[in-house]
Amino acid sequence: SAGPALRSGLAGLKVLLLNVSRAVTRDVLITFSPTEGPRMLNITEKGKAGKIQLPREIFRSLSSETVHVVVTVLNIQRLGMFEEVNQTGQVLDDTVVGITVGETSISGLQDPVQLTFTHGQLPHGITPQCVFWDPSKGMAGGWNSSGCVMQLGDKGTVCSCDHLTFFTLLLNPSLDRSTAQALMAVATAGCGVAMVFSIFTIAFCIFLRCRFRSEETLCINLGLHMNLMGSLFLLNLAFLLNSGLSSGTQPGTCKVLGGLTHYCLLCCFTWMALEGCHLYLLFVKVLGTYIHHYLVKLCLVGWGFPTLVVGVAGVIGSYGEYSVQTMDHQLIARLCWITSKYLLVHYITNCGYFGLIILFNMAVFGVVTQKSCCLQGTGAVQGDRKAWKVALVVVGLFCLLGATWVLAFLTHDTSSVPMLYLFTILNSLQGIFIFIWLVILYYPKTKETTGSLSHIIRHDKTITVSQD
Repeated sequence: SAGPALRSGLAGLKVLLLNVSRAVTRDVLITFSPTEGPRMLNITEKGKAGKIQLPREIFRSLSSETVHVVVTVLNIQRLGMFEEVNQTGQVLDDTVVGITVGETSISGLQDPVQLTFTHGQLPHGITPQCVFWDPSKGMAGGWNSSGCVMQLGDKGTVCSCDHLTFFTLLLNPSLDRSTAQALMAVATAGCGVAMVFSIFTIAFCIFLRCRFRSEETLCINLGLHMNLMGSLFLLNLAFLLNSGLSSGTQPGTCKVLGGLTHYCLLCCFTWMALEGCHLYLLFVKVLGTYIHHYLVKLCLVGWGFPTLVVGVAGVIGSYGEYSVQTMDHQLIARLCWITSKYLLVHYITNCGYFGLIILFNMAVFGVVTQKSCCLQGTGAVQGDRKAWKVALVVVGLFCLLGATWVLAFLTHDTSSVPMLYLFTILNSLQGIFIFIWLVILYYPKTKETTGSLSHIIRHDKTITVSQD
């Protein structure tokens, strides 16, 4: 059992001393708060303060019959302690909890010590992290999360750690103000460049469609590319309107702008999927040119399906102002988008939908690559095509099917800030990539069109007919 407790405190430092018997039959429960410090907690007591649960395994493994337990609650702002170099996160309530049992270092616990840090609703864009002070990190020590597991709740966070030391809950901003401003500047400039090259690409496709009207498969391919580039143009335009008009706009206008941005994003995703579906039909099924009003039907899907999704989301009131804040509630960015109340709509219609599309397109990319290799082996691809040009076409195709959007799944926490920059830059330049790909693929062979997909498919059809 636990013996008498002794409490003492100074400015910024509060201590609880306990004598605990090695034969203790229950876990030792201690409550703490930044103002009152640590104290013993009855097993039936409930409160809003933090809680420490020391497993009885700790005491049974010690050699002495009675062991001293020291629990300290420190206000690091007052004491000027535990300051990590280049720290971006903020310590919850400036409070660090230290736990020592006996004179030895305790680690590798099978039954971990549990610390419950109480807090209210965390601001959006804040990621909590269970950490302990590691003196060996860096030049002067730093926060480390090894050996700790976090369980986030509505009113607090439970940290389960397999060792004893100084613990706290670190609140990491997903984006700080300077990073957000830099990303917005890069994205804005990238969107402007992408819009220009989208116009160039659409004009180039129109020129080729006018020049090769008799090439039905080629015209369908170019029509698909035009629609994809049109959706990218509208998405970049919607982002520029959003970033420029979202501040201080009326609620009704913000809802419309949020719905427009969501619609353009879904159109972009859908046309990526249709590009993959079309390539599958061309290379595997060879059915694209035999479907009546094929391109018109693709347009109905590409522009119509997102309308249905956005319409349903708008009816339930999903759109409005979305604010990204720091941990001290300072505004980082204000956008017209899906509101925080309806984040499930974002996860389903954006993350889930795109996840299915990228899996499908990756599978199509693998099939098309294998098919191209087989055609090259049978002589379908002309021998004068250089290896570097084939590689560029494959890279362009990979970009065309939206592979760069995979980086969006890697930007979920503070460690992904470099990925945020990479994602922003690559997707801003996606229009340039597609323009270069189309020029490499079509322009050198404008007279013969032997470098186009229609030549490859026409050759594949010839092989199929001759085999039959």
